[in-house]
Parts: sequence; C-alpha cells; structure tokens
Amino acid sequence: MVREAVGLAAYAAGDWTSAIAELRTYHRMTGKQTHLAELADCERALGRPERAIDLYRGAEVAKLEKSGAIELLIVAAGARGDLGQHDAAVAMLQVKELTGDETADWAARLRYAYADALLAAGRREEAREWFGRAAAVDEEQLTDAAERILELDGVTIEGDDDEDDEDLADEARADEDDDEREDDEDDDEDLDDEPEAEFEDDDEDFEDDEDEDDEEPARVADTDINTDALKAEKSEVPAAVFEEPKAETEKDEAEPDEKDGDDSADRPQA
Repeated sequence: MVREAVGLAAYAAGDWTSAIAELRTYHRMTGKQTHLAELADCERALGRPERAIDLYRGAEVAKLEKSGAIELLIVAAGARGDLGQHDAAVAMLQVKELTGDETADWAARLRYAYADALLAAGRREEAREWFGRAAAVDEEQLTDAAERILELDGVTIEGDDDEDDEDLADEARADEDDDEREDDEDDDEDLDDEPEAEFEDDDEDFEDDEDEDDEEPARVADTDINTDALKAEKSEVPAAVFEEPKAETEKDEAEPDEKDGDDSADRPQA
C-alpha cells in the first residue's frame, strides 16, 4: 500500500506528524494494526508519552505479531521512563519472553530495554548483567549492549579516543579559521582607513598652498624697488634725445650768416 510506504518513509526521516497521519490512514483503510509501535514512538518523539501508553493499552495484543507486540511494549516502557516512572517501566518489561530462549531480533532488543530501565532506576549491577544477556543474543549487533558493558566497567574504547582527538583537531582548525577571519577583517579596516588619511593629507596640502598664495602678494609688496635707478634711466634718455636738436639749432644759426654774406655781395656798392 502506498500509504504504508509513505508513512514508514516519513517515520525513518523523522517526520513524525506525517508518519502518524499516513500510518493511521493505512490502519483505517486495511483494518490492521501492524504499525502501532511506530505510532507510539512518534508520539514519544513529539513529547506526548501519555498517548504512547494509551496506544499500548488500547491494542489487541493477541492479534499482533510477536515482534510487533514486543516493540510496542518496549516503546510503552520507554514512555514510562519519559514520565520519570522508572520502576513502572522495569515492571512492564518483566514478561515471560524476557527469560526465554528466543534468539530473534526482538529478544535482544527486549533485554537491552530492560537493562536500560534498570540502569535508569539506579540498579547498576543488574543492568550490567542484562546488557550482557542482550549482547549474547545480539548476533546482528542491533544494539550497543557490548559497549554499554565496557562503559559501566570504566573502559574507554580506542575508537572513542580517536573521535575525541578528531573533534579537538576540528575545534583547533575552527579556532584558527576564526583568527584568520579576524585578521582579514582588521586588514580590511586598515585599508579602509588609509584613503581617508591620504585625503586628509591632500586637504592639508591644499590648505598650505592656499596659505602660500595668500602670502605671495605680501612678499611682492614688501620688495624694495630701486626708484633712484629708474629715475636715472629716465633722465638719461631725454639727454640723449635733446642733443641732436641742439646741433641742428647751431647749424640753423650759422646759415643766416652765410645768407647775410651773400646779400652783402649782391648789394650794389655806392
């Protein structure tokens, strides 16, 4: 069915609301209750553990497959834990299938859930025992029961140290990148400030030039002019000019004498 496929895909993607809508529609259309565990888990993920418990209570467990019924029980016990009811969660999981010889996938998950509930209830030693029982039947390694045992024993896994070292290295690289970005920003700010300083220097030079221009007329006015030399030059020029007319005057004065002589020669003697 399309509804079932879409609902399970939404559940796998963490789209809890869509998963609930699609799977409920599938149940209503088919009359089946094959995905009650997924619906209850969606309710838990949405912060509604009471609804998950109600789904468990309202289910017809006898009509469910063994794997489906165990998965719904595990989710309901987890919802009890969400509500802080850890002892109630432990009690819910104490079913006959817990101590059976089953090797199915749900057997490992049931024992793991029971061990986790014991640990939440403060029963550390019992929790370690049941994590061991879960690991013994978990051939497909569906759970991290073996790692939980080592964690309770205070043993650090080498792979975890490597991951921690990688995380530290990533943080160091991130810090270096942040420092480089800050340095680049400081350089950009310095570059932004330099043109303003140049413009200020240009303005100061321009103001200095204007001050110099204002001072030039004062310096010209203060310059002493040799007026005596100019007067001497002016007096010499007319002297040279008026000498020639003087010579002509003398010539003119001489010419009348000659004329007078001629006149006397031409005049009849008495």
